[in-house]
Amino acid sequence: INVSVFPPSNACIGRYIFNMQVTSCGHTYQRCLGDFYVLFNPWCADDPVYMDNQAHREEYVLNEHGILYEGVHKHITSRPWHFGQFEDGILDICLKVLDMGASYHHGSDRDHCWRNDPVHVSMVVNHMISSHNTNSIMKIPENNDYLKGTKPFSWNGSVPILQQWYNSRCRPVRYGYCGSLAAVMCTVMRCLGIPSRVVTNFCFPCSIENPLGINETFDCTGKNLCGKDKLWRYHCWNESWMARRDLNQCCGDWQCLDPTPLETGRGLACSGPTWVRSIREGELDLDYDGHHLFSRLNSNYVGWLSQNNARKSKLFCDTWPCGKHLSTKSVGSDQCEDITGTYKYELGSLKSKEAYYRAYRRINPGYCNASNCHIDRELSSLRSPFLSDSGVNMRLKMANCPMYGEDVQLHWLLENLRNEPKNLNFNLCAQIVTYNGCPMDQFWKDKVNVALGPREVKKIPLCISYNQYGPHLCDHNIMKVVAVSDPECGDVLMVSRDIVINRPPVIVKLLSQPRLKVPCTAEISFCNPLQEDMKNCIMTLEGCGLFKEPMTIDLGTLASNQQARTVVEFTPYRLGKHRLLANFGCHKF
Repeated sequence: INVSVFPPSNACIGRYIFNMQVTSCGHTYQRCLGDFYVLFNPWCADDPVYMDNQAHREEYVLNEHGILYEGVHKHITSRPWHFGQFEDGILDICLKVLDMGASYHHGSDRDHCWRNDPVHVSMVVNHMISSHNTNSIMKIPENNDYLKGTKPFSWNGSVPILQQWYNSRCRPVRYGYCGSLAAVMCTVMRCLGIPSRVVTNFCFPCSIENPLGINETFDCTGKNLCGKDKLWRYHCWNESWMARRDLNQCCGDWQCLDPTPLETGRGLACSGPTWVRSIREGELDLDYDGHHLFSRLNSNYVGWLSQNNARKSKLFCDTWPCGKHLSTKSVGSDQCEDITGTYKYELGSLKSKEAYYRAYRRINPGYCNASNCHIDRELSSLRSPFLSDSGVNMRLKMANCPMYGEDVQLHWLLENLRNEPKNLNFNLCAQIVTYNGCPMDQFWKDKVNVALGPREVKKIPLCISYNQYGPHLCDHNIMKVVAVSDPECGDVLMVSRDIVINRPPVIVKLLSQPRLKVPCTAEISFCNPLQEDMKNCIMTLEGCGLFKEPMTIDLGTLASNQQARTVVEFTPYRLGKHRLLANFGCHKF
């Protein structure tokens, strides 16, 4: 007897038990024939997660390999990530996530009725990643202190994180950051059949008092002072594809889901799902948390100088708009795709202004009936004045692309826009900054006098040696260089530049042709580029279909310019395209 089961498109996802009842000669027998799983089906036109492009389905559902984008908006870096949604046991773990988060919206999960709705499923998963009080999958370290857990940037993939959470009786894994949280959520969503991808936004403001403004305060040396507002250098979230029946959508579209708990004015909370198109149009009444996401993509930057008498004055500085270079992995390739246009219209365009006015009136109810001119005047009073308004243009330009161990070379370009000479005194400094905008050590300071003739252009070279920044960098490979003029010279001018220090490469070389269930060898090599020893060196290897669990190799201490070579053996256990990831760590990073 052949039995076919045809689940309807509105069936609840989950694990089902298949029973058979046989009646013979007045006796009834029960037999369990096995179990099966029902998932969302992006190949089915009647399913709310239907995606009609085969290449997109292969990328956003079937692909186990991804790329996370980091760095700063002028220097975007990338790191590979293993989603591993088809690894053994991951589906059961993902269903356990739904079980643990079932009470988030419904109090009781006895009828499981919400499990056929991708909107509610995504909200439960989003909440479970890091917002659940006791059973969230992963925690972010408070005050960037991760001594009691794993370094947030040492993870290569989602599988070890999900396995550790499941095997520890659903206790949070310590620790992660926004990228690993978004990547783990992407794994869970793809495993459940919902097309998903990780998106990175550069220049991401977190402001408590003014939702459409971000304030940074500096002292007279250029040091960034820690305040309530934080300007994240980058922030990652998840996008999932579904038709929003609650918004009367008949076709699927991208929905933004941010699993990182952020300050919202009512405490820390995750965000979404929010229809991406509603953010672009400024239609913030349509959806969950739309005003938070719009604000963080369209905030205005204001720089302040704090003087000894506690008085603050606005800095003349050229600022970039928040929400820059929204990036995700391209379909079918490892190239970066810029999707900023799906979240916001081109800056300065008529549609961009209309969306901003529409959103401003919804975020600030007091301006519900205000004219556009009134809103423009209010916004201009909040922004920092441009450098050109002071008669001087400045910018910091990189002269090299520094790696750990190399000096940072910059060119400081100044231009006098007026016909009269200018004589200015500047304080310069460099400071370590975390990816989430927390200022750390100020390790370099200098004073420079600049004399500019009428309409003169000058280029001043600046150099920050590795000996100056190396002891302070640690895991945070971002520094901020600032030049601020002396207030006694008149208008206070400021120019700044975020700089990423690249980590040295790890080289992977296959020594034999990989074959299914046949041992294969690879050579992993790394060279210490520093003029000092690297201590506590560890190499972590991982690969879906190659390693059942991550392999850790203790390399001990590497002397200056010493090259470490390690040959590893592994046996591929699954057909398909696989990637071997090697992550190097030491006491420096």
